[in-house]
Amino acid sequence: MRDELLKQATRVVIKIGSSLVASRDTGLRPEQIDRLADEIVAIQASGREVLIVSSGAIVSGIKKLGLKEYPKSLPVKQAAAAVGQSRLMWAYEKSFERLGVKVAQVLLTHHDLADRRRFLNARHTLSALIGFGVIPIINENDTVAVDEIRVGDNDTLAAEVAHLVDAELLIILSDIDGLYTEDPRKNSAATLISLIPDITEEIEERAGASSTFEGTGGMATKIQAAKKVSEYGVATLILNGQKAGLLPHVLAGGPGGSLFLAKERRFTSRKHWIAFTLRPRGTMTLDPGAVEALARRGKSLLASGILNVSGAFDVGDAVSCLDQDGKEFAKGLVNFSSETLTQIKGLKTAEIQQQLGPQEYEEVIHRDNLAIL
Repeated sequence: MRDELLKQATRVVIKIGSSLVASRDTGLRPEQIDRLADEIVAIQASGREVLIVSSGAIVSGIKKLGLKEYPKSLPVKQAAAAVGQSRLMWAYEKSFERLGVKVAQVLLTHHDLADRRRFLNARHTLSALIGFGVIPIINENDTVAVDEIRVGDNDTLAAEVAHLVDAELLIILSDIDGLYTEDPRKNSAATLISLIPDITEEIEERAGASSTFEGTGGMATKIQAAKKVSEYGVATLILNGQKAGLLPHVLAGGPGGSLFLAKERRFTSRKHWIAFTLRPRGTMTLDPGAVEALARRGKSLLASGILNVSGAFDVGDAVSCLDQDGKEFAKGLVNFSSETLTQIKGLKTAEIQQQLGPQEYEEVIHRDNLAIL
């Protein structure tokens, strides 16, 4: 199963970690960028469509600005990103140009992905680039992004891009071999897990945080990225990108890395967007009957099943649905504001009409706008 999946994946998103292309001591690492370009062009020449999500801009900028440590303040981070992004893209441009391959820079923020119209526009743009044989090189727009509109880390961004372009495989290249049975730094007997059919709570707990200067995300963010795309039918390969020739070797069916399989149940693009791209603006706690109706019987949410409303949100915002234990089990787009829902929670449709008059919608969340997590 593993070999067949890796060999047959046609559209591939490759996330390149900071440590592979930049370092605090030297800035950019052109020899590494050249090697990765050689391998990626070979993959493209075999008939695959490739998109790159690349980290490294901030670390490159840190060297150029002469900073002694990773910046803590947002303005300095953005200054480093502004300096480093142009240098990073120029390095990619030169490296791919010598191989006769064109590249394009694409900068995104969470707002670009959370707005459905902009999401679809980005999808069309990336599809057009791929159609011209161009390799898009994607990064977060760090020079303008503030916390409210940031994706957060490039593992998560790569997962969003895999959904955005209907990829078949997400490859996360970093300085680690994959997921081990235990932390190999603490136990030399730990073994690499080559195939993970399902991301369980045990797998998530095993993932640790990054301790490197260059990286902003460790194994935990990679596991979360794999979990997100698995819901959209996309497998994830975590691979050591520092080992020359390993990437094309594994894609040809050779051993290496950890492959996380996709779920058999696949969200539609819209429901995946609701579930994993949109950030909830509030929560609603539901009674057991409503939880059963939504989670088991595919029904829409009515006001009568709502026990409590928390947060300030408006019509069309994403809101999390919680059971009585406080566990999130669904997320959807609401047809009423938090202010109105506070008034009508627990009421039947006839009671709502008596209190507020005729309403445009009967459902608080229509099942077409509801994703069961």
